[in-house]
Amino acid sequence: MVINDIKLKIGESEKRLYEIACEQLGYKPSYFRILKKSLDARKKNDIRYVYSIEFGEEIFEPKSLEKIERNKIPNEPILVVGSGPCGLFCALRLIERGFTPIVIERGKSVDEREKSCSKFFTTASLDTESNIQFGEGGAGTFSDGKLNTQTHSPLIKKVLAEFVKFGAPEEIEYLSKPHIGSDNLKIVVKNMRRYIEQSGGKVLFGTKLIGFSQSGGKIVSVKVATKHGESEIKVSALVLAIGHSARDTYKLLYDNGVTMRAKDFAVGVRIEHLQSEVGYSQYGSEYKKLPTADYKGVYNGKDRSAFTFCMCPGGEVVPSASEENTVVTNGMSNYARNLDNANSALVVQVRRADYEKGSPLDGIDFQRAIEQKAFISGGGDYRAPITLVADFIKGQNSKNLGSVSPTYALGTKFARPETYLPPFITDTLRLAIPDIAKRLRFFASPDAVITGPETRTSSPVKIERSESGTALGFTNLYPGGEGAGYSGGITSSAVDGIKIADLIFNAVNQNEW
Repeated sequence: MVINDIKLKIGESEKRLYEIACEQLGYKPSYFRILKKSLDARKKNDIRYVYSIEFGEEIFEPKSLEKIERNKIPNEPILVVGSGPCGLFCALRLIERGFTPIVIERGKSVDEREKSCSKFFTTASLDTESNIQFGEGGAGTFSDGKLNTQTHSPLIKKVLAEFVKFGAPEEIEYLSKPHIGSDNLKIVVKNMRRYIEQSGGKVLFGTKLIGFSQSGGKIVSVKVATKHGESEIKVSALVLAIGHSARDTYKLLYDNGVTMRAKDFAVGVRIEHLQSEVGYSQYGSEYKKLPTADYKGVYNGKDRSAFTFCMCPGGEVVPSASEENTVVTNGMSNYARNLDNANSALVVQVRRADYEKGSPLDGIDFQRAIEQKAFISGGGDYRAPITLVADFIKGQNSKNLGSVSPTYALGTKFARPETYLPPFITDTLRLAIPDIAKRLRFFASPDAVITGPETRTSSPVKIERSESGTALGFTNLYPGGEGAGYSGGITSSAVDGIKIADLIFNAVNQNEW
C-alpha cells in the first residue's frame, strides 16, 4: 500500500509515518519504507515536509539479471575507458552480467588524486593527469554529488540503490533532491573499485588511451601509456566513458575516423552568496532548523537564456584546471553543506553558430581561449579573476570585498569578466542577475562575488551513436556519458553506463560481433 502527500511539521518525528501505516492496516506492517521526502516552503510561516510511504505484508525482490553463458564470454576483455559514473556503472553492470571488465583511468586513485588536488590548491603546481577533472570517480567526485536528474529512466532507482550499497546515505533513495557530498563520494567510488577488483575485474590507474587498432570497423586492440611506457591491450569491446574534459582523447578519436559533431553547451561564471542570505530568502527566519537551502534561477532573454547550474549549498569554488596556464572553476560541497558561502554556476547558452568554424572540435578551442584569458586576468599564476555583483552590473571595476569572501583556494584578483568572456555572455549575465533577483531576492546582493570562468558545464562535442549504441561505422565501440554528449550529471551518466553494458550483453549473447 502507498500513501502520498503526508505532511509533517518541522521537528515532528518521522516515527509518525510508521504510526500512520499501522493505523491504516490495524497492525504492524512486515515492511515499511519512505518512498519520497520533499520540503514544501511555499508558505514561510507554515513550512512542512511532504512524504510518500509504502508498507504492507511483503516486498517482492526483482528477478535476478540474466547472465552471459560461460561459453559465450569473449576471449579478450571488455575495456572501459574512464572511471567516472558512466564507466564505473558500466563495469558494475558488466560484472552483474557475468563479464570481468578492465577499467583504465588516466588519473590517479581517489586518495592519490586528493593529494594532487591539495598540492595544486596550495602551491599552484598542476598535475595535468590527476586533478578535479581527471581521476577515480571522474569530475563528479569533487562536487556536491547531486543525484537529482531531469531524466525519467526506471534505472534511476537502480543507480541510487547501488550508491547506497557502496556507502552513500540511505536517504538518497527517497529525498526529492538527493546528494551524496564530495566527502562521501570519495568513499563510495573507492568501494566500487574494490568490488570490481574482488569480482575479477581490473582497474588500472595512470593508464591513458593513446591509440587503437581496428579491422573492418571492429576495435581489436588499444594502445595505452603509463609511467612505464606504452603497451597494447587486446579487447573484445571498447567503452568510451571519457568525461567532458578529455580534449586530447576527442582529437585522437576524430583523427581516427570516429564521427562526432559540435554541440551547444553553456559558459559563464561562479556566483557566491552568504549561505545565511540564501537560507533566509528561501525559508524565512526558521532557516537554521531546515536543511541547507538551495536554489535554481533561470533568465529567458529575447535572444539568449542564462541559468544557474550545479548549485553548491554551504560549499566552495574550487580550482578545476586540467591544462597548464588556464583558470577553470567548479563548485564543491561536502555532505554537511556547512560552510559560510553558497555558490552556483551562472551560465549562458553557447550555440554552435557562436564558435563553429568547420571542425567538431571548435568548441574546445572556444573554451580554452576563455580559460587562457582568465589565467592572464587573474595574474598569470592560477589566481581566479573576481568582481562584485554591484560593480559588474554597473560596468565598473571592483576595488574592495564586502561581506562575501571568495573561497577559491589559489587566491583571486579583481578583474572584469569582460577581460575573459565574450560580449554576448557578459551582456546576458548583466541582464540575468537582476531578473533572477526578482524571484530570488538575495541574488543581486551587491557584495556577492563573481568568480570566473565556468567553462566545463558539459561536453562541447557529441560522438554519434547508431541505433545499436555503437559509434557510427564501428561494431564494438561504445561512447557514453557526459563525454560523448549523452548525459548531464552523475545519475544520467550512470544510467547511460548501465544501458551500454546491457547493449554489450545483448550483442555478445546474440553473436553480433
